[in-house]
Amino acid sequence: MPNCHRGEIAARLDGRDYTLCLTLGALAEMEAAFSARDLNDIAARFDAGRVSARDLLIVIGCGLRGAGHNLSDAEVAALKVSEGLPGYVRIAAALLAATFGETPPGKDAPANPPTPQDA
Repeated sequence: MPNCHRGEIAARLDGRDYTLCLTLGALAEMEAAFSARDLNDIAARFDAGRVSARDLLIVIGCGLRGAGHNLSDAEVAALKVSEGLPGYVRIAAALLAATFGETPPGKDAPANPPTPQDA
């Protein structure tokens, strides 16, 4: 079971449950893959809102390897999710949010923080 306090998420790929985590080594792998100078470059890349299939492959692959799954990029590329492309985007977004300390909006988290009068 994934530990959200360690930045882990759960994902179902090819009908199998996986834990993904962007460890320090996985983040370094992402920096190299994106030719990023630092983590701010990676954050800026995704804040721009443009994501390629290769970006999704890198993020998901690094997350799988960071959690101890020994899968090559080719093996990761062959994994399927039941939701198709939106499923890959959801997994990558959840992993980035878990790593960089942001909770994506969902049924367990409000989309916006409460206003002072509501707190």
